[in-house]
Amino acid sequence: MATSATTPNTLLLKNPTARATVKPSPTHAFPTPRATAKPLSIKCQHSATTAAPVSPPTTSTDRLFNFAAGPATLPENVLLKAQSELYNWRGAGMSVMEMSHRGKEFLSIIQKAESDLRKLLDISDDYAVLFLQGGATTQFASIPLNICKPEDPVDYIVTGSWGDKAYKEATKYCKPKVIWTGKPEKYTGLPVFDELDQSINARYLHICANETIHGVEFKDYPTVKNKDAVLVADMSSNFCSKPVDVSKFGIIYAGAQKNVGPSGVTIVIIRKDLIGHAQESTPVMLDYKIHADNNSLYNTPPCYGIYMCGLVFEDLLAQGGLVEVEKKNVKKAQILYDAIDGSGGFYRSPVEKSVRSLMNVPFTLEKAELEGEFVKEAAKEGMVQLKGHRSVGGMRASIYNAMPLAGVEKLVAFMKEFQAKHG
Repeated sequence: MATSATTPNTLLLKNPTARATVKPSPTHAFPTPRATAKPLSIKCQHSATTAAPVSPPTTSTDRLFNFAAGPATLPENVLLKAQSELYNWRGAGMSVMEMSHRGKEFLSIIQKAESDLRKLLDISDDYAVLFLQGGATTQFASIPLNICKPEDPVDYIVTGSWGDKAYKEATKYCKPKVIWTGKPEKYTGLPVFDELDQSINARYLHICANETIHGVEFKDYPTVKNKDAVLVADMSSNFCSKPVDVSKFGIIYAGAQKNVGPSGVTIVIIRKDLIGHAQESTPVMLDYKIHADNNSLYNTPPCYGIYMCGLVFEDLLAQGGLVEVEKKNVKKAQILYDAIDGSGGFYRSPVEKSVRSLMNVPFTLEKAELEGEFVKEAAKEGMVQLKGHRSVGGMRASIYNAMPLAGVEKLVAFMKEFQAKHG
């Protein structure tokens, strides 16, 4: 197998600001500089520098189009910015990966990340923003432990695998009830909100705003009937993909590895009056008050992941904010869905049109025996991770914020060629 002449060690001794690309080799993911750069002189002293803005988006022909559901593709310009700061972050004399999480350098990183996220989603001071660990799955337990008593009723709308998992975890800590499930229809639709039989005394109503596996997305949100209850949403796979009225929710939580960063960071946006009521048995690391009181620094957080999220937030703001980001996502999704719907049945989307996800597009082939060939041939053309989730089969194209329009256009062109060959 071919390998690059550039090694991790030689890379770090190159000028970190040099433009680099990644060659599509299966053996490594280390970038090879396009231009020869002078070696760095390794120094111990601190030299202050001004932070450079994230560069405009670029597209490299050397990178694959990665349609994975998560960890997912990141903006190329963000990756290059991180590369340029990897060895010596803005003159600090060390990498972000080496910094004390209580030092002034990292404090500036996490504070700016929170500030930029608040700008993106217009988050008021009534809400705390927490950068946690454990994935969205850990929040399945954290939420009932923090805002319920063991005997409290809560409601769950189950629109896919993740909503179902959240409900099952909650059974250990409160009295959850599934008030609607899409399982009989194989999770292809959403309920009519006015017809929901909500529990009178429910402490909260839980939804998964976008089901990553099944490709079902809420376009609007139900209103909680109990005036003392709150709406809770798992937004892992459509977080920061469009504007959201945070004030409608008591808690929003999301794993970062879809739209805003690498795996390892979980973001929780929680109304402050919900903090401080945890059950006595709540583990210290699941207690929102502990993390809020310590500004997400109770223990060592996922520092580098938070730094990467911060770069993505900067990039989203530079694009014009989430209104502009949503326009791009709508355009990409429309192109792909039009190709599926216009294939005469060769490709099929199982999801009701009104609730199709802008982020995760599952589809099947009329001739199921061709699915393996489709994935194999697409990979040869530089498009990877198109195989559907093992629980549902078929294909799935995850087209998050960082998937460029060119990636979707290339996939659609391939789909048409594949149909012409096998139709």
